[in-house]
Amino acid sequence: MVYDSLAELVAAVRAGRPRAVGRLISLVENNAPVLHEAMAELAPDTGRAHVIGLTGSPGVGKSTTTTALVAALRQSGQRVGVLAVDPSSPFSGGALLGDRVRMQQHALDGEVFIRSMATRGHLGGLSVAAPQAIRVFDAAGCDTVLIETVGVGQSEVEVASASDTTCVLLAPGMGDGIQAAKAGILEIGDVFVVNKSDHDGAQALVRDLRGMIALDARDPGAWKPPIVRTVASEGQGTPELLQAIEGHRASAQSSGRWQTRRLERARAEVEALALTRLRSELSLSGRSELVDLARRVRDGSLDAYSAADRVVAQL
Repeated sequence: MVYDSLAELVAAVRAGRPRAVGRLISLVENNAPVLHEAMAELAPDTGRAHVIGLTGSPGVGKSTTTTALVAALRQSGQRVGVLAVDPSSPFSGGALLGDRVRMQQHALDGEVFIRSMATRGHLGGLSVAAPQAIRVFDAAGCDTVLIETVGVGQSEVEVASASDTTCVLLAPGMGDGIQAAKAGILEIGDVFVVNKSDHDGAQALVRDLRGMIALDARDPGAWKPPIVRTVASEGQGTPELLQAIEGHRASAQSSGRWQTRRLERARAEVEALALTRLRSELSLSGRSELVDLARRVRDGSLDAYSAADRVVAQL
């Protein structure tokens, strides 16, 4: 369907029409000129969805777990959005796994919105457009938004800043607990999921995780991440995982951490957009001056700090 006006598109997004949601997310990815007005219109309709991030190394079963969670959430009557952030094609810049093969069972469900988004070279496991895409799902009436990250190990920690609840997935045979700690993802977990727990080594992995959680130096009264064992391919452990996620939500809301985390998320979002705009303006309006300053730094007649000060002063 073609929407003749922005007002029509916004109204269709509010009504939860899949084509309208997809169209607006495409505008987000392309940073279209009308995007600012559209997001301003939808701002009052956001802030309601529970945003759940799923992160972990490749092969631990993030897509399978996401599919199992979608099925369970739909059984409880929720409208669900799924943002699957994939690596970019080096040729087209698009998402390599855009067809979302593992989620085809939900493709015809009008209450499930599935969108693949390419990282386009952005490190951290998320696309720079992801926060705005989450807001689109939120405005479309999604009760829960699931973010499935790229799965590139040590750059996955950014998902924590975009989520209300972060689930860190691990699996036996995918590297020991020390390697996970080195990657930094254990520090961001609100819920730990040991998937493929029917495989050898699952109990040892759970034991390692318990030891690391016990060494956590956070406030004694703070939320202690539970460890949930699942076999996502068979749906085992999914109810327990949802219970742990809801437990974190209740704890965060009662302690005030929920709003604090959302404030930090909004601050990071504004900062990222502001920096992107400044970088664009610098590239468009000050390119010749920047090249001149760079040349002087190269030749040793000016230091880089002084050059940067001059760039900021011009802005």
